[in-house]
Amino acid sequence: MATTGTLVIIGNGMVGHYCAEQLVMHGLHEHYAIHVFGEELHDAYDRVHLTDYMTGQDALALRLHAEDFHAAHGITLHRGVRVTGIDRQARVVQSTEGTLPYTTLIMATGSLPFVPPVPGNTGTAGLVYRNLEDLDLIRAAAQGARHGTVIGGGLLGLEAANALRILGLHTSVIQLGGHLMSAQLDKEGGDALKCRIEALGIDVRTSHATKQIVPGQKCRHRLIFADDTTLETDMVVFSAGIRPQDQLGRDCGLEVAARGGIVIDQSCRTSDPAIFAIGECASWQGQVFGLVAPGYAMARTVATILAGEEAAFTGADMSTKLKLQGVDVGSIGDAYGTTPGSRSYRFIGEADGTYRRLVLSGDGTQVLGAVLVGDNSYYDTILQYVQNAIKPPADPAVLILPRGEGAELLGADALPDTAMVCSCHNVTKGAICATIDAGCTDLAQLKQTTKASTGCGGCAALLKSVFETELEGRGITVDRSLCEHFSHTRQELYSLVRVHGIQTFEELMQQYGNGGLGCDICKPAVGSILASAWNKPITDPLYIPLQDTNDTFMANMQKNGTYSVVPRIAGGEITPDKLIVLGQVAKKYDLYTKITGGQRIDLFGAQLHQLPEIWGELLDAGFETGQAYGKSTRTVKSCVGSTWCRYGVQDSVGKALDLENRYKGLRSPHKLKFAVSGCTRECAEAQSKDVGVIATENGWNLYVCGNGGMRPRHAELFATDIDSQTLIKYIDRFLMFYIRTADRLQRTSVWRENLEGGLDYLKDVIINDSLGIAEELERQMQLVVDRYHCEWRDALSDKDKLKRFRTFVNDARPDPNIRTEAERDQVKPAANLPEEGTSVGPKAWTELCAQTDLVEKSGVVAWCEGNQVALFYVPQTQDEPACVYALDNHDPFSHANIIGRGLIGEIKGQRVVASPLYKQHFRLEDGQCLEDAAVRLRTWDARLVEGKVQIRVRVDQGVPELTTA
Repeated sequence: MATTGTLVIIGNGMVGHYCAEQLVMHGLHEHYAIHVFGEELHDAYDRVHLTDYMTGQDALALRLHAEDFHAAHGITLHRGVRVTGIDRQARVVQSTEGTLPYTTLIMATGSLPFVPPVPGNTGTAGLVYRNLEDLDLIRAAAQGARHGTVIGGGLLGLEAANALRILGLHTSVIQLGGHLMSAQLDKEGGDALKCRIEALGIDVRTSHATKQIVPGQKCRHRLIFADDTTLETDMVVFSAGIRPQDQLGRDCGLEVAARGGIVIDQSCRTSDPAIFAIGECASWQGQVFGLVAPGYAMARTVATILAGEEAAFTGADMSTKLKLQGVDVGSIGDAYGTTPGSRSYRFIGEADGTYRRLVLSGDGTQVLGAVLVGDNSYYDTILQYVQNAIKPPADPAVLILPRGEGAELLGADALPDTAMVCSCHNVTKGAICATIDAGCTDLAQLKQTTKASTGCGGCAALLKSVFETELEGRGITVDRSLCEHFSHTRQELYSLVRVHGIQTFEELMQQYGNGGLGCDICKPAVGSILASAWNKPITDPLYIPLQDTNDTFMANMQKNGTYSVVPRIAGGEITPDKLIVLGQVAKKYDLYTKITGGQRIDLFGAQLHQLPEIWGELLDAGFETGQAYGKSTRTVKSCVGSTWCRYGVQDSVGKALDLENRYKGLRSPHKLKFAVSGCTRECAEAQSKDVGVIATENGWNLYVCGNGGMRPRHAELFATDIDSQTLIKYIDRFLMFYIRTADRLQRTSVWRENLEGGLDYLKDVIINDSLGIAEELERQMQLVVDRYHCEWRDALSDKDKLKRFRTFVNDARPDPNIRTEAERDQVKPAANLPEEGTSVGPKAWTELCAQTDLVEKSGVVAWCEGNQVALFYVPQTQDEPACVYALDNHDPFSHANIIGRGLIGEIKGQRVVASPLYKQHFRLEDGQCLEDAAVRLRTWDARLVEGKVQIRVRVDQGVPELTTA
């Protein structure tokens, strides 16, 4: 082990932070005083997904570590501090904070964007795309702009073009070379990629050298090219490559490579043994690596060496799998076929713009590399052939032929233990097998233990395949059941419901379940299936016990136990009178108002008993429920289209109204969002939605399977220039096929990624009717459309249904313990504890409410001597009498009074209630939390006597301890 001293890391990017994590993993934070210097004010963040920030992702969501990582391990983070020099003789780092002696120094300064010396490249004509501050500048420059240009058609250039497109700018990409992504793709691949990018509405100009930038006449700037052609634009983003940020090394006399980069050996040591260099600032054998995985490998090497063990950096695989603006791009091994004697197989799909090239050794015994454009489903298999020198099939061409033409998928069981599954974190198949042998049988636990698939995420599918294959190889059944109550997948249950006409949960449980009450997994899933199949009111008593709190009360529960109200505003179109009503309702009920990203107005802070009153006023004003609380069609966003916009070519508002009014109320495995844009400027952001529609001069382009979230996915172009009738037909089929085949809570994007055959298969089913089910899918959708009903109107017209909307079934008071976040900062949460001097409940049997106030297989709340008591009623069965459970209504995890609104069910024979907010499970019998042995809800004895509910303090426990917040 190295002697105690001070270890300094210069650079707090992805590689610098990963190095700090590796030092901690080896226990070196206990032997070194570790200091990390970072010029940016932000914590280390995920630059691989930098564009997520442009889509509205908060910078904190990109952070690579927990907030207390550095403090927890005794590491000093110098955030926003620039290192200005290194005194190697004195071993001192000089910074804007002062000086700091070091024993060992690790340079992880990364790289800088290269801006060619083009005259006029200043201000909004000289932007770059490298960090969060750069993106802030780009966003500011986009204000009032119409056109943006990116100079550079490589990986980062296309990412930057995507960012400009997200900002609503018409975008051009200028590439000096003859094709896009010349570092990763051959000419044919680059040309195929260009066709795909242009199909998204982006102007691509290759073989264009920018000579000068001058003021424009119609836009801010004019680009003058070497052939004297011009292009007017409002902003210019340079992405013409990177240069190692090696100036600190140069200034202190470290050896620097001829083409830049601090020279390192196999130990990642520089010409000074006390200084290491890792990541993009380092040059190994004359090569600078521009991907994060090689930097991580260098960081592991340094940490291992400092821990006193042997390690060496011997280069890195530069294979890359990317999704650029929704277009798959893959480059593996010797993609160019530069190996002497190598030969290639090529597949060109002119109809869909796909291109695949497979490179083999001259004797045909080894796969050397590949290029993939348009479909990365081939990537994992070919990568393993390359990395592990697996002998190719007798006809190697099958590796790139369309699925169904004999293409051979390499099974996970055929991979050797040395096969690299996750290159970001250096996780091999052998490491995965060792983790399984140690007892891991859960995929999430495997990821946590090995860190596999927690980097770029590109190995997720392969990791799952290896994991499940290895479990099955050990005789462990990979359980794909929905839950313990149904030994079927969601897809299988949907088929059973449709084929046998099953109308209720009880009927499905009796015929195909394993008995019992069900649970908080299967009950909402089956409730959604029944709604998707038959579209009956979810407020019917048969379906109430199946719904989570949002669907039960037809509103979104917020963190303090109140609800938000989101009336439907189809297409974002609203009258002045309706706007006034929303303002009046918000003011009357003291609701916080917020305009959502889907062009809706959200009213926050409604208490349970207020919901019917609020919706009564909204319905009277002509509003209807927006299903914002359900796994259903949420919104159809639109621009103003040809009605108002000078660029619009079709009536996007009218089309959005058509779509929303057709699909409103459609229940699905996950929420659905639509958008319609009136032209290729894409102001409605249709290409980030589950269903996106963009107007063209000849009709509509249809995009499918996009979504936002933590890992946004662009929708894929599905059909072009189709008329309105065909558009509706395709969407009907697509949505119903998704509902029929998707897994529980599976978004369209994930569903699409798991479809064998990918987008081509989906097109074949939907457009070509390859399965012969198109008419059936259309009929199913029409049934749902014909049976549409406003769920709130149903509820308000039924007095029995309105009984559910009571804070307390035996008292008219509102919840006295509601707290907003601002109030929590000032007032200690009441936590539903009785006031001083009151009891914890009646010691003798005391009547609370009538049995008719209870809801079968569900919960209500009663008030008793200062206590909120959640009552859960399980009716009589053939095997046991009816019973009532009484628990404290206060949730100790959210500090909201919501337990009575949770779903009840069974887990391994134990009756439980699931908290509506964070899903912890509490035993109904004694209040014990199954996830945390230290947490237990207060409970009371409860019974039914002559149609009345009675409770008392539990005689078997004495006076129970109070649950504290």
